[in-house]
Amino acid sequence: MRPFPFRLLGIGGGVFFLLAWTIPSLAADIDNLSHLPVPRFASLRSGEVNLRVGPGLRYPIAWVYTRRGLPVEIIAEYDIWRRIRDPAGVEGWVNKTELTGKRAVMVTGDVRSLKRSAEETAAVLAHLETGVIGQILSCAPDWCKVKIDGTKGYLRKTDFWGAYTDEKFE
Repeated sequence: MRPFPFRLLGIGGGVFFLLAWTIPSLAADIDNLSHLPVPRFASLRSGEVNLRVGPGLRYPIAWVYTRRGLPVEIIAEYDIWRRIRDPAGVEGWVNKTELTGKRAVMVTGDVRSLKRSAEETAAVLAHLETGVIGQILSCAPDWCKVKIDGTKGYLRKTDFWGAYTDEKFE
């Protein structure tokens, strides 16, 4: 890349400044940053996602994810690459096209109860084993409304990975 976004041209003894069209390419690099807060949660867009040791195709693949919808935490951005952390704590880089902003949950710990409402005494809709993945619909301070295999219900934030403890959204 040239040190300045223009070239010097000598024409007929005079010197003219001519803008080289490098400014749009610089803008394209900037546009690859999301300008969203980091860290934040996202999920895997497809059923085969390469996790690389660095932000680029020249870096080796460390892992291949095969679970579409797996929640991941974006912890850094570089150009079209996002550094993510998965529920097991593994970190690496994926192309931004392999991620979606759809929020997801992965059940953690013991068997968890999906409740009809956001109350401990609410009726149980389903028992969920560790590793079950679903979609987050909204979150309050302690509970989130989720959809798992077509069933909507509520899970405590301590029952899954995919939302921050202080996070609230509709």
